[in-house]
Amino acid sequence: MKTLGMSAVLAISTITTHAQKISASQAKSHEGESESVCGIVASEHFAASSRGEPTFINLDSPYPRRLFTILIWEEDLKRVGKIPPMGSHVCVTGGITDYHGKPQIVVRSAGQLSQ
Repeated sequence: MKTLGMSAVLAISTITTHAQKISASQAKSHEGESESVCGIVASEHFAASSRGEPTFINLDSPYPRRLFTILIWEEDLKRVGKIPPMGSHVCVTGGITDYHGKPQIVVRSAGQLSQ
């Protein structure tokens, strides 16, 4: 009986920790959820003169027609490591939020990005 109980707990925790993979165009309908958003890096911008010195990585469509943005604050760049290059396929995992009507995920560590 104890083995069955542990199996059920493990199954539930596995389901809740693995995000579903969705496209950049689907992200808007998943705001407020934790998902893995995948796409092609269409544009990148390091805003050195902006507060927090953010790096913006747009998937599948470049700025200003962006569909989805990966946001990395300057303070997190060291933990994130290498930024995915233009044209590469990338998946980002985390909570999808809205910024001025567009979905985004804030990346704080390398474990949130995969190529």
